[in-house]
Amino acid sequence: MATSDTLDDFKKVVVIGTSAGGLNPLKTLIFQLRKGFDAPILVVQHLSPDAQGNVFLDALNRIGAIRCEQAVNGAKLKKGHLYVARPDHHLMIDDDQTLIVTKGARENRFRPAIDPLFRSAAVVFANQVIGVILTGYLDDGTAGMIAIQRCGGICIVQDPTDAEYPDMPKSALSKLDPDFCLPVSKMGELFYQLLQEESKERVPIPNDIRVESKIAKRVLNDLSSVEILGKQVPFNCPGCGGVLWEIENDPTTRFRCYTGHAYTAATLLAEQTMKIEETMWTAMRMFQERKNLLLNVAENQKGVNAQLTLEQAELSQVHIDR
Repeated sequence: MATSDTLDDFKKVVVIGTSAGGLNPLKTLIFQLRKGFDAPILVVQHLSPDAQGNVFLDALNRIGAIRCEQAVNGAKLKKGHLYVARPDHHLMIDDDQTLIVTKGARENRFRPAIDPLFRSAAVVFANQVIGVILTGYLDDGTAGMIAIQRCGGICIVQDPTDAEYPDMPKSALSKLDPDFCLPVSKMGELFYQLLQEESKERVPIPNDIRVESKIAKRVLNDLSSVEILGKQVPFNCPGCGGVLWEIENDPTTRFRCYTGHAYTAATLLAEQTMKIEETMWTAMRMFQERKNLLLNVAENQKGVNAQLTLEQAELSQVHIDR
């Protein structure tokens, strides 16, 4: 017989994604939830790899009655518990409805990333998922929210005028028509309403969503699995240097390599810009070193040889100035 914490008693599963400015809206949301909330809640908050996850958790646990804890690999989901992704680890849901906490490839430049959680929840729970996008930069979470919607789940987006950093909510609103768009202060009441309602009609899980979820979980890691998703494009993955494929059947422009890195167009451009800047600074350092070496060599030369070496040093300075 099912106990009060078994999966059979779950009415819904809530997954939340947020980035910059996410702590305050999460506090506002948790404050609205009463003890015994009738669903598990999983949260991905973009944090730096060396962030102190306990500090973030302590701030949430001081707010309300719901228990907030750091996700542990292999743990069983329990209703009334809020699980937060560990810094530098993805958080996903396995097919047996346990937690996956793993250092897989970054998606959208982040680990943890929102899309892997949303996608895995959509595959496992389908129309039982409530997905929420809160404040943040760029567009992580949009593709995952689309996956939730395609699998029959409920999509909630924070009103951009209510978000400290509205990029993520605006991105979601530009690519899909959510079920609800409202301020965080009204989401708690909505959660309780949704938990009492019947779920949307269950639909078959699209194969491309299953494949991407398996890639993120490291179940699939080969060229043939990525080729199912789209067509190869003539540029490389900034994360590993491998080939990229453009994902088809998706309103967003997204790319993925077979090792697991994934990018939206915006995050790919941002990553390329960062790599270009790194390359430029490396080139300038090498020109500076070359100039210094040539000057050093010229000190021990005489006549024409010294003059030619100094001219090469001057040419290096031209490149440095450029």
